[in-house]
Amino acid sequence: MAIHRRHLTPHIVQAGGMAGTAVDTILFPLDTIKTRLQAKGGFLASGGFRGVYSGLSSAVIGSAPGAAAFFVTYEYLKATVGVALPGEDRAPLVHMAAASGGEVAACVVRVPTEVVKQRIQTGQYSSVPSAVSSILKAEGFRGFYRGYAMTVFREIPFTCVQFPLYEHFKKSWGERQGRPPHPWEAAICGSIAGGIAAAVTTPLDVVKTRIMLSTERGPAEGIVDAFRTIVREEGVMKLFSGIGPRVMWISIGGSIFLGVYEATRKALKDTRTFE
Repeated sequence: MAIHRRHLTPHIVQAGGMAGTAVDTILFPLDTIKTRLQAKGGFLASGGFRGVYSGLSSAVIGSAPGAAAFFVTYEYLKATVGVALPGEDRAPLVHMAAASGGEVAACVVRVPTEVVKQRIQTGQYSSVPSAVSSILKAEGFRGFYRGYAMTVFREIPFTCVQFPLYEHFKKSWGERQGRPPHPWEAAICGSIAGGIAAAVTTPLDVVKTRIMLSTERGPAEGIVDAFRTIVREEGVMKLFSGIGPRVMWISIGGSIFLGVYEATRKALKDTRTFE
């Protein structure tokens, strides 16, 4: 069945948006726990187990457009880069390039809502309106993109691990079964790939969290300075704080995100609107 480009984007937007919203809503408490573990004051000082859904509305606002931006860019680049770099041996490079481009696009939408969400999660603000007005007043519009470079710096290694593994696991399983993987099988592949990627990129996530939570201008905004400060003041192991919730969150989230995405694409494709 041929998939024409003019029909591709709307369905990718729907599939990606549904997947992103499902993950962010279901697994939000794990994200809150992870953020509080990584905060400078520590887990209890940042709220402990209280109000684990604080900041959920900010996450929901950004989840659908962020996920849709990722998958539209990912699928487009996978197709176009694949033409430029044909061959099975180059497939991992294609997936890395496509996923990296997808993350750069998604972060434009995701970072402002992430800044607001994490500051609410750690008790800096009590609501989205108060967070937005306070950030605008104290830091200007630029404040919403605090940590953008670090987020991209975290996401590119993450996706360069996750998506080649995900595509490899799907391909290997499909060849073993003699058919394309079912959505639930793709979900398992996504879970394993996401968990591995989450573990190895936890230090980058800790640095990203610290930069986003900081309201200071100057050295606190720099990636290298933030990294050095954490190691100097709290030790190397602090870079792995929150690794348990992060791996659990992304493993489960990877299965939901990619499972819902594949199921939605299949359902839309079965309506023959892809023809």
